[in-house]
Amino acid sequence: MNNNTMGKACFIIATVLAFSLPNSDAQHTNRIRIAAASNLKFALDSIVIAFKAGRPGRVDVSYGSSGKLFEQLSNGAPFDIFFSADMNFPALLRKKGLAASEVYVYGAGRIVVWSNKFDPREKGMRCLLQPGVRKIAIANPMHAPYGKRAEEALAYYEILEVVRENLVYGQNISQAAQFVTSGAADAGIIALSLALSPNMQKENGSYYLIPEVGHEPLEQGAVVTRHGKGNAYARTFMTFVQDEVAGAIFDHFGFTRQ
Repeated sequence: MNNNTMGKACFIIATVLAFSLPNSDAQHTNRIRIAAASNLKFALDSIVIAFKAGRPGRVDVSYGSSGKLFEQLSNGAPFDIFFSADMNFPALLRKKGLAASEVYVYGAGRIVVWSNKFDPREKGMRCLLQPGVRKIAIANPMHAPYGKRAEEALAYYEILEVVRENLVYGQNISQAAQFVTSGAADAGIIALSLALSPNMQKENGSYYLIPEVGHEPLEQGAVVTRHGKGNAYARTFMTFVQDEVAGAIFDHFGFTRQ
């Protein structure tokens, strides 16, 4: 990635953090409804701003756990694009005949131990065994891929059963992060993309990047849904997601790209 592309992406990110664009979308016929994993909140919001800068229209994004969003899509929710936190849910959508495109791998996420009560880097995963750590927030592994990977990492380091009674579950990874920043939990295993977000950086916390060897990969995929099949604006957005500017924004928020 060249310096011009990275500079453009950084400018876009700064713009989205500083301003809210006027809501003139009602004047446009172009519209996309996106269902997206909550770990994408800051990256995708920035990408939407960059996309709309040259392509006026309306882009509505609903964030949640991938599993819950998959359930909604399976029940006919009118989303045009689905950004999952894994590859499995988009693949299942295709298998059910509810997708109108191939699954695009837009990036791979990472998980971290985050706390604003102590520095997790000092002891790594063992920091969760400290006497003062009574509550550990993770996303619900039943329907959130990041929660599932958190449990895998705890099991890999042989501390899952030791800390299981201390685990508190967010409906999605964003809620798990909120538990830690609010003080409801002493530490949390959250998405790197959230740890790098402006909101989390204001909390004066620190994080330990969990080695990828400790869990299955967090490859994340997106797909145009059957509802979005005839939506040219949705197709244009998916093309934009694959270009260098969007790639630079994903990189900025800790997603690795192929």
